[in-house]
Amino acid sequence: MEPMDKDRRVPDRYEPGEGCLTTAVRLPVRIVVLVLVVPVRLVWDALAALGRAAHRTVLRPLGGGLAWLWRTLVVLPVAWTWRTLVVAPLGWLWRTLVVAPLGWLWRTLAVAPAVWLWRYVLTPVGRGIAWLVRGLGVALVWLGKALFVWPWVALWRYVLAPVGRGIGAVVAWLVRYLVVVPARWLYAHVLTPLGRGIAWLVRGLGTVLATLVRWIVVVPLVALWRHVLVPSGRVLAVVVTVVVREVGAAFGHCWRVAGIISRAVGRFLGTVLRWLFVEPVRWVYRTVLTPLGHGIRDGIWRPVRQALRTARETVRQTRRELRRALFGAPREPQPAAAVPPRREPGAPGTRTLGSSTTALTKD
Repeated sequence: MEPMDKDRRVPDRYEPGEGCLTTAVRLPVRIVVLVLVVPVRLVWDALAALGRAAHRTVLRPLGGGLAWLWRTLVVLPVAWTWRTLVVAPLGWLWRTLVVAPLGWLWRTLAVAPAVWLWRYVLTPVGRGIAWLVRGLGVALVWLGKALFVWPWVALWRYVLAPVGRGIGAVVAWLVRYLVVVPARWLYAHVLTPLGRGIAWLVRGLGTVLATLVRWIVVVPLVALWRHVLVPSGRVLAVVVTVVVREVGAAFGHCWRVAGIISRAVGRFLGTVLRWLFVEPVRWVYRTVLTPLGHGIRDGIWRPVRQALRTARETVRQTRRELRRALFGAPREPQPAAAVPPRREPGAPGTRTLGSSTTALTKD
């Protein structure tokens, strides 16, 4: 178990000048936390070491072997069988026996008649129906305007609008002189003075009530908050802060101390196991098994291998001699004679391009 950097660090020392409350809380908290943390840290380090050893020596090789067996014995054969014996033949049969005939039937019996019907029947009929509907719509729009729009427009423009403008003028004059003018006089000479008096009265009552609330409620509450609650809260905050800080520091300090103890215990147990098991096994391997293995290799295995090699060569030589005695020596391959290429017929007395002899200089 390798020590970590954070376990190597020495616990931080506290700054001088701390209060008596911190000193009184620190020692009991550290003692209690150390008693509680040391067994937990020992168990935790032992389980972590055991888990790492099991993962390194058992789980990882076992998982790799199972994965290789699954891939070799199941995945690769199934994939090869599926691709070679199932997918390729079925795909070829599907394309040849189903897709190609169905595609030809669909193009011949459905697509071509539908295209001809759309192009030479439905398109001209649709264009004629569209022209007829367009003309009928224009006629209906003109007839609707003549029957429903133009009479009402003329009635509104020449009858209802002038009458409405006259009635509106009369109603506006009546509303102005019967409602607006009396309401303006009432607001200016009655409601405004009355509202000013009410506002002055309300302002005075508000000032009195605000003064009473301030001296009866606000000032006592501020004094209570400033001189009682704030000092009490500060004292309580200091106490809680000190306790929480000391508990946290005690846990960290005790966890590091427990790590040191755990490493010491682990080193002691490792040393004991090494001297009780590893060193005797290493001594037996080095002083007994290694010379014995060298002796077996040099005295038994190497002569046996040499004898087997000699026997194998003897058997090969004997088999070669028996074959030669029964069937004769194998025929040696004859090298083919090099024949120069002939460019012209080799008739005597003729001039050749590959020779310097001509008809004038030959013997």
